[in-house]
Amino acid sequence: MKDFLDQNFLLQSKTAERLYHNYAQQMPIIDYHNHLSPKQIAEDYQFENITQVWLYGDHYKWRAMRTLGIDEYFITGSASDWEKFEKWAETVPYTMRNPLYHWTHLELQRYFGITKLLNPETAKEIYEACNAKLQSKEYSVQGLLKKMHVKTLCTTDDPLDSLEFHQAMAKKGGDLVMLPAFRPDKAMQAEDILGLNNYCDKLGELVGYAILDYATYLNALKARHDYFASHGASVSDHGLEQIYSENYTEDEIATIFKKIRNHQPLSSQEVIKFKSAMLEAFAKWDHEKNWVQQFHLGALRNNNDRLLSSLGPDTGFDSIGDFSQAAALAKFLNKLDAENCLAKTILYNLNPADNELMATMIGNYNDGTVKGKIQWGSAWWFLDQKEGMVKQLNALSNMSLLSCFVGMLTDSRSFLSFPRHEYFRRILCDLIATDIENGELPNDEPWIGKMIQDICYNNAQSYFKF
Repeated sequence: MKDFLDQNFLLQSKTAERLYHNYAQQMPIIDYHNHLSPKQIAEDYQFENITQVWLYGDHYKWRAMRTLGIDEYFITGSASDWEKFEKWAETVPYTMRNPLYHWTHLELQRYFGITKLLNPETAKEIYEACNAKLQSKEYSVQGLLKKMHVKTLCTTDDPLDSLEFHQAMAKKGGDLVMLPAFRPDKAMQAEDILGLNNYCDKLGELVGYAILDYATYLNALKARHDYFASHGASVSDHGLEQIYSENYTEDEIATIFKKIRNHQPLSSQEVIKFKSAMLEAFAKWDHEKNWVQQFHLGALRNNNDRLLSSLGPDTGFDSIGDFSQAAALAKFLNKLDAENCLAKTILYNLNPADNELMATMIGNYNDGTVKGKIQWGSAWWFLDQKEGMVKQLNALSNMSLLSCFVGMLTDSRSFLSFPRHEYFRRILCDLIATDIENGELPNDEPWIGKMIQDICYNNAQSYFKF
């Protein structure tokens, strides 16, 4: 029987051990999509205690605590940081077979050197040990990133963001590179007339002229896209239920935008047409600048109206949606490709039923101009666990080229989430090693070791050109 979380965790053979320890483990990290705070990174923030860095904003943990019957007072409420940590420690033993159990103990080991299991009996000792280390400079935000060998990361930023912290970080220099990513989702939310009008007003204030018509709106957003590019951005991102690719005319969109600015309600068809036009405009700007565009598809968000009203979005009430993806996605990509305006693209699905759909869709638009131009992104959100990763890797291997894959990302709000890269790398090495052990792949360790290093780091470095 193997020890829990030893040095060969998830590695089921000697071949897997060699592949991980000799090739994957040493590679640095490019985290090209996350939701970390640029302000905390630039200012090299020092957390006061483990609760602040570990539990604040982590809706994965919040969902587990609610499932166990823990009162919201100890989750997002006004309980003390110790009380919140104590309740998380109470929850952890009940998370066995959920990835939270692995992630929790990986993070305690990798950042704090703690090998004890977290439970009510060890909670106080672990809390105090972590807090003591968090007081040292080595455990500042940039120190935590350095521990995980993070070289480059892309935050997620609205077009209205000033990027002041990215600018400050760039001026300081250093080994860690923080870049912005352009996420204009709020700029196309035509289903929320009041919210979109407020957005237009803020955009007008920022660019210095009133947003009165659709042409002006596009010009203002393009100015922000240019502004992002001038501050190092080369990545965009969209979080959508599905791709929108309805036929439209420019006159139709101009009329729809006029209705928006006049606070007139839109039909569902008008909303979809507006979103389709906006997505196409963003995609063409990305292509002009040789950016990488990312589409996170399939989340059904904010399902609990009662708790959304009191806690707000991104608090743990989202789920997998069953949206139709294939036809509109193919239409959208095909139109851009036909006009020679298709940028490098990464597609992410949240519904595992769409795995093979995505794995085959990318092959339709890889045109030989760029290695892995159209990518199927890593297992995302509810799928970034062992089984979800294995299924994604297998489908990608069967229907495309795993060797061209740009690998893992955190998609996280926590500075302690970077062992997820290690988790992915161990799973990848074990999967490939199993094929070698079974005689399904040759025991060509130098070549396969290089392929693993490419997936862990080199492919992303080449693809994004950071």
